Amino acid sequence: MKVSMLRSVQSALKRTSSSTGGHILRRDFSSESGPNRKVAVLGAAGGIGQPLALLMKLNPLVSHLSLYDIAGTPGVAADVSHINTRSEVKGYAGEENLAEALDGADIVIIPAGVPRKPGMTRDDLFNINAGIVKSLCTAIAKYCPHALVNMISNPVNSTVPIAAEVFKKAGTYDEKRLFGVTTLDVVRAKTFYAGKAKVPVAGVNVPVVGGHAGVTILPLFSQATPKANLPHEEIIALTKRTQDGGTEVVEAKAGKGSATLSMAYAGAIFADACLKGLNGVPDVVECSYVQSTITELPFFASKVRLGKNGVEEVLGLGALSDFEKEGLEKLKPELQSSIEKGIKFASQS
Repeated sequence: MKVSMLRSVQSALKRTSSSTGGHILRRDFSSESGPNRKVAVLGAAGGIGQPLALLMKLNPLVSHLSLYDIAGTPGVAADVSHINTRSEVKGYAGEENLAEALDGADIVIIPAGVPRKPGMTRDDLFNINAGIVKSLCTAIAKYCPHALVNMISNPVNSTVPIAAEVFKKAGTYDEKRLFGVTTLDVVRAKTFYAGKAKVPVAGVNVPVVGGHAGVTILPLFSQATPKANLPHEEIIALTKRTQDGGTEVVEAKAGKGSATLSMAYAGAIFADACLKGLNGVPDVVECSYVQSTITELPFFASKVRLGKNGVEEVLGLGALSDFEKEGLEKLKPELQSSIEKGIKFASQS
């Protein structure tokens, strides 16, 4: 890959992030190397895993990239390893190599599991992916208990509570180090809002709170910047489109896939933010689904300040419009049910 092309890819990953003071910070995808950091991707041969592996290879903050899956990973690793960027790449296939894949990892990203197909419910996903997540988190607790864990495997509303219970049983749980990756909801909200507001998307910021499925996804367009006085009907439509973004892609791919490329991009953005936090970059703020006390629910997505220990601060919701207040109350029962389902699975199996 030519240097100019690599730089163009990296510069394309520009985004905005809001600090507690409300100031918009434009941050490029990492452009400078830092301390040695090992990132492990579990499920690296899959539809999300492969483009995610590529994007993490482009990140100069990564010194070691560990790619794991049940099968196919050596080929993915060989392919990605030829890219002329900083990180050393190793591929691991099969459970017998999981320990080595995880050893010394600073961040573990988990896109493992099956994607959603047309007609599949979140319950269908749960029945397959819950066991996969439980098994992988059991290994994380054993081989890299202090790593930041970025959960992509759906349904995130349930898989994060499963991971928490697994870590609690192992005696390694640190709520500051477990994240549900909801960045794709933010990415979609920014894109859809920019289109309607007719503003450059690079300068847009939209917090998204709640959970990571359907009605539990609550974009806070009243807090969007730059501010655009969109009609209420358009806010309703934007909210619904953000909530149904995954279904939109599943249907457009006509049964041949789900949101793999945009999810890989969102996963890379969030992992980059975690790396910056670990490296001491100040005011790194992203939305994420974490253990929280800002509502009565034990897990909730909101803006989170990232730092050297993972979560430095879970930020409040701020002022909500009446429409958003109504959405918040609507999402709570479903999100609570998903959380309880995950805890129950972890405790019974």
